[in-house]
Amino acid sequence: MGRPPTGDTGCRPRTPAARRSAILRIVDQVRDVVRLVGDVLGPEVVGAYLHGSAVLGGLRPASDLDVLVVSRRRLDVPRRRSLLDGLLAVSGNGARPVELTVVVHGDVRPWRYPPTGDFLYGEWLRHEYEAGTLPQPEHMPDLAVLITTALAGNHPLIGPPPAEVLDPVPHADLVRATVAGVPDLRADLAGDTRNVLLTLARVWATLATGEILPKDDAADWAIARLPAEHRAVLAHARDLYRTRHYADEHWPDELRAQLPPHTRHVLAEIDRLSG
Repeated sequence: MGRPPTGDTGCRPRTPAARRSAILRIVDQVRDVVRLVGDVLGPEVVGAYLHGSAVLGGLRPASDLDVLVVSRRRLDVPRRRSLLDGLLAVSGNGARPVELTVVVHGDVRPWRYPPTGDFLYGEWLRHEYEAGTLPQPEHMPDLAVLITTALAGNHPLIGPPPAEVLDPVPHADLVRATVAGVPDLRADLAGDTRNVLLTLARVWATLATGEILPKDDAADWAIARLPAEHRAVLAHARDLYRTRHYADEHWPDELRAQLPPHTRHVLAEIDRLSG
């Protein structure tokens, strides 16, 4: 396998020994994922790459381990089932949640939009998987963001550097993909408040700067540009992201009351930049 993830583990252990232990747990989990991918896909693997928080500023307490796998061909049903069963065993349940995406090399190089993903695993879909759903190929606009962060992070777990495997995503397609997820974010505001606020801030920052920032850096960027009455909501979401697991998340009533006007303001900025 390649290099283990580096930087902030997000665990905030109180002693050097505890910090080393936390880092080793993450490294072991990444190795488990890499071993699983190698066992299931074998020589069909072109490369596997970290993306997301692991390469954008460091893992935080509730961050997923995000892995993009590039395959030579589509998974057949037995491999699809084996990969899913293996991920159900190594993701969550006391370990970090894993988000693993498989793309077929020929579906993303040469690049075209909208891109197609062959397989997606995420803990938010665990109940569907356990009920018998098997991940299937589908259009995944968000692959534009995944590939961009994988290229920027340059952290191969299997295979050559990502720039030798993946084409860069044109800025116009990155914008399209970023905006495409906004309706779903709006619908999830009540149930996934922290992530929705931070992701909307990152959408705004990406449209304005052309960069994909870590979520907390995007919040800092947005807070500096928000009217004073809209800052506290996003600052709270940022602080939760930096210091708390989801089980420890709390939103005081006065901040919940500020969610609708804050969100309307940020959405207006997104509409202005994307229109």
